Amino acid sequence: MKKLLIAAFATVLMSGAALADTTLKLVEVITSPERTETLKSIVAKFEAANPGTKVEVISLPWGEAFQKFATMVSAGEIPDVMEMPDTWLSLYANNGLLESLEPYLAKWEHTSGLTDRALELGRDVNNTAYMLPYGFYLRAMFYNKKLFKEAGVTEPPKTMDEFVAASEKVSKLPGKYGYCLRGGPGGLNGWIMFGATMAGSNEFFNEDGTSTMNSEGWVKGLTWVVDLYKKGLAPKDSVNWGFNEIVAGFYTGTCAMLDQDPDALIAIAERMKPEDYGVTTMPKGPSGKTFPTIGYAGWSMMAASQNKDLSWKLIETLEGPEGNVEWNKRTGALPVHKSAEKDPFYASEQFKGWFAELEDKDAVPTVMPTDLEEFAFFKDSMVIKTSQQALLGDITPEEMANQWADYLTKAQQKYLAKK
Repeated sequence: MKKLLIAAFATVLMSGAALADTTLKLVEVITSPERTETLKSIVAKFEAANPGTKVEVISLPWGEAFQKFATMVSAGEIPDVMEMPDTWLSLYANNGLLESLEPYLAKWEHTSGLTDRALELGRDVNNTAYMLPYGFYLRAMFYNKKLFKEAGVTEPPKTMDEFVAASEKVSKLPGKYGYCLRGGPGGLNGWIMFGATMAGSNEFFNEDGTSTMNSEGWVKGLTWVVDLYKKGLAPKDSVNWGFNEIVAGFYTGTCAMLDQDPDALIAIAERMKPEDYGVTTMPKGPSGKTFPTIGYAGWSMMAASQNKDLSWKLIETLEGPEGNVEWNKRTGALPVHKSAEKDPFYASEQFKGWFAELEDKDAVPTVMPTDLEEFAFFKDSMVIKTSQQALLGDITPEEMANQWADYLTKAQQKYLAKK
C-alpha cells in the first residue's frame, strides 16, 4: 500500500495535472444520506460566497471507502479536500500526500476558539496539522427500554456479566436479540472495547513494542464477543453488518443493545420515541473499568491540489463555528469549538449518557494506535476478514488474536525504530 501511494503521488506531481481553476473536488468517506445532504448544504454556502467556484462532492460508501480512495489516489484522481478518518491520517500524512494546515491555522481567526483536544489530535503526525478534526466520537451503550421491560430486564447492564444475562433474556423473545453486533466494516471498535475491558487495560503494546492483543485478558474479551454470536445473542446476519445495519437493527427493535457514537442518534431519534430508549456507560469488566473508544475525523487538504488557498476557504466554511455546529448537529459528533458547549442542543437529554460516561473515572476513553501507518489496513481490511472467520468458527479467537498481535508488533517495532 505504501509503495502504491508513493508511486501515485509521484505520478501526479510529474504530470502536472490540475483541476479547473474554479472547481474543487471534495471526497467524503463516512457516508450516509443525512450526512451528504448536510455537507452539500454547507458547500452551497461556500459556493454562494465564492461566485464562479463549484465543488464536486464525491461520496464513497464507508464499507468500501478505504480501498476505493486508495484506488482513486493510485489512478491520480486526487481531490482537493477530503474527509479524513483518524485511522487513515498517519498513512496519508507519512507518505507526503497531505498539505500542512499550519500556515493557515496561524492566520485563522477561529484557531484560538478550537478545543485543545482538537488541535492535539489534528497534529497527531509529526506534530503537524495535516488534518483539522471536525468532531469526536465516543462510544456509549444504547438500550431499548420497551424490549428490556418485555424481557424482564429491570435496568441497563452495568457489567459484562449483566450484559450477557440481559442479552439471554431478550434473545428468548421471538425474533429478538440482545446485541447489535457489528461484524462487518467498522467493527474493530467493539472488539477493542470488550477485549480491553476484559483485560482491564487499554494498553496496546508492551515497552518492547510487542502487542498485548494475544495476552490472556485480551483473548478472553475477544472470545466473549465470539461466544455472544455463537450463542445466538446477536442476529445471524450481523456477521456482515456495518453502521447502517446495526443502527437499523436497534431502531426496528430487532436487538436491544447497541454500542455507538452520538452519530447514531440521527437515525434513532427520527424513528424512536425518546422515552423508549436510553444511553448509558459501556459495561464494566472484572477490573471495575470499561474502555470506550474515542475517535475523530476531520478535513484534510491534499498536497497535490492546484487550488490550495481556495481549498482552505472551503475548509474554513466547513470548520468555522457556524458550519461545524451545523455539521455536528446532523452527524452526531461532539463539536471542536469551545463556544459549542453553550448551544442548547448539546445540553439536551439525549447527550446525558455520553457526558456521564466522560465524567465516570472508571470509564477510560481509548484512542486507537492511529500513529501507525499500517493501522488503516489493519482496521479496514485485516480485522474484518479475520473477525468474520472467528465468528463463523473458521479460526479460533486465539488464532485471530495471534494474527492481530503479530501484525501490530511488526508495525509498532518499525515505528519505534524510526523514533
